Amino acid sequence: MRQAGTYSGILSGGICGRTGPHLLPLARIKKIMKKSGDDVKMISGEAPIIFSKACELFIEKLAQRSWMVTMQGKRRTLNKQDVTSAVLATDIFDFLVDLVSDSGNSVEATPLEMDTFKSS
Repeated sequence: MRQAGTYSGILSGGICGRTGPHLLPLARIKKIMKKSGDDVKMISGEAPIIFSKACELFIEKLAQRSWMVTMQGKRRTLNKQDVTSAVLATDIFDFLVDLVSDSGNSVEATPLEMDTFKSS
């Protein structure tokens, strides 16, 4: 697997190195938080940082589960059906089932996939 190099933005915490160790832009997260409701006026400085980390962990877990489905299919290219299968086979992603089931293709999670996902 490819590793991040010395000049990678991932290691230095952004392209310029001044943004901290966050992979997602905090200003964008804060903007989304403010648009979430009319009653949201002010947001503490720590809240976007916590949301950023939560989003990173969520994306990482979804990518791992999707990659496991790709590997079970003996392929090296992750596609939409792999993500759909991972969502359907994993209980913690139940809130995404409506989003992935609207795709038109009916993808069912096999019991083998479900056993693999629950054990990790």
